[in-house]
Amino acid sequence: MDMQTGYAEVRDVADEQTQLLAYAPLVKRIVRQLNSQSGGAIDREDMEQIGLLGLLDALRRYGTPDEKFGAYAAMRVRGAILDELRRQDWRPRSVRQESHRNRDAVRELTRRLGREPSEAEIMKALGLSVEAYQEYQLAESAEMLASFDEMVNEMGKLPSDRPTPETLLVRRRSIEQALLALDEREQRVIQLYYEFDLSLKEIAAVLCLTEARVCQINKGALRKMKACLE
Repeated sequence: MDMQTGYAEVRDVADEQTQLLAYAPLVKRIVRQLNSQSGGAIDREDMEQIGLLGLLDALRRYGTPDEKFGAYAAMRVRGAILDELRRQDWRPRSVRQESHRNRDAVRELTRRLGREPSEAEIMKALGLSVEAYQEYQLAESAEMLASFDEMVNEMGKLPSDRPTPETLLVRRRSIEQALLALDEREQRVIQLYYEFDLSLKEIAAVLCLTEARVCQINKGALRKMKACLE
């Protein structure tokens, strides 16, 4: 290796470290956002390390960051953490089975009532306490978010795995069209989660709602958006 090549590599590493430091707050926001939904399956510091690796991967795939890089990096960081959560099977099989039973019961209750049931009606039908209902909603919301993020990630994949401006434009337009299918409150929840990186608990405080209600709104909004994007 000649001296010029050596200097170039050192400069590249230094630039990479500078960009990592610049976007580290983004990683911390996403970790805070996902931490409340992980049930403590992964330590917060470990989540940050996984997120930083996702950020490093994003930097190497994307090239020189521009004004669109933040959105791309957020998707890669969130995806890296969710992949690790899924790999560690953060929801035990018995919990997943219980969640499926509850979901089927809520679907049947909705069909019987001919409308979306209220929180009180769901808790009564499922025999859940307020705390158990909140846990059920968080688990359901986390599963839906993981599924939605995975689908959006798949939309942007290219053979080189580097998004072109055209691909980013198509993806943004598709998501904008899906957002139009939502009512005002659903749009606000999605915006606070994806654009401002707030956790569901923080969104509940901003909108003066219960966390369980935010989970319910978020779940319904993602279901509508998935239907549009698919």
